[in-house]
Amino acid sequence: MVRCFSIGSVIVLAAVAASMVVLPLILPPLPPPPLMLLFFPVGIMVALVFLAFSPDEITRGNVVVYTV
Repeated sequence: MVRCFSIGSVIVLAAVAASMVVLPLILPPLPPPPLMLLFFPVGIMVALVFLAFSPDEITRGNVVVYTV
């Protein structure tokens, strides 16, 4: 049998999950972040989409054909 997680990593993951459930109930509500900080994840997403759909310069001329 293959074990993906050790006992220590399972305990850490369970503690993080429990803190994500309990801490929002205990802590006071926080003010919203500045508008510029909200655009940061959107900028990362736009950059990743641009990189995903941009053509690769190295493999443009290389064509590989697989036959069986």
